[in-house]
Amino acid sequence: MRKSNENGKKGELIAAKFLIQKGYNIEALNYRSRNGEIDIIASKDEYIVFVEVKTRSENMFALPYEAVTKQKQQKILMTANRYLSATECEKQPRYDIVEVYLSSDISVKKHQVRHIESAFELEGYM
Repeated sequence: MRKSNENGKKGELIAAKFLIQKGYNIEALNYRSRNGEIDIIASKDEYIVFVEVKTRSENMFALPYEAVTKQKQQKILMTANRYLSATECEKQPRYDIVEVYLSSDISVKKHQVRHIESAFELEGYM
């Protein structure tokens, strides 16, 4: 497995634990449809939250959320729509991004997490 893929999976687990600590229920991890994949589907209060996780090491230049392009957002929206149709969920959908910054100090294992709620919207979709 490539290092970036390993870091991505590690970041998804860190993000899921972070969301659980914030009171979210994890509904699904790595939900796939023919349109794409959603890293985490969680719920809290009146929301069903579709979460894109972006993981970076400390020495990366671009901000993780910048990698969630309009094309990626469209894929997430279409995949979320499939999930909502299949589960008949009546909660309000929300689209979040969780950024995970992996620490290079493996002895400390201090990772930073930034949760961006309502990171993007439907904007004319559907």
